[in-house]
Amino acid sequence: MIEIKLPPLAEGVDKATVTYCHKSAGDSVNEGEDLIELVTDKATFNMPSPATGVLKEVLVSEGDEVKVGQVVAKIG
Repeated sequence: MIEIKLPPLAEGVDKATVTYCHKSAGDSVNEGEDLIELVTDKATFNMPSPATGVLKEVLVSEGDEVKVGQVVAKIG
């Protein structure tokens, strides 16, 4: 199981808000495919899948605030 964590962001930014989930648990994903859209006070960006597989869990929902290093999803 691969844990997908929020990566380091811009300097001084340690959290982001989930604005959209492109995939749901049970969906197949390809490496590099967008999983989650996030927004900070400085930018909006998409978080890509680090691997190809099946999305086993999505641990965040739209509107959730996540911190750098927090697990947001798992791929099996």
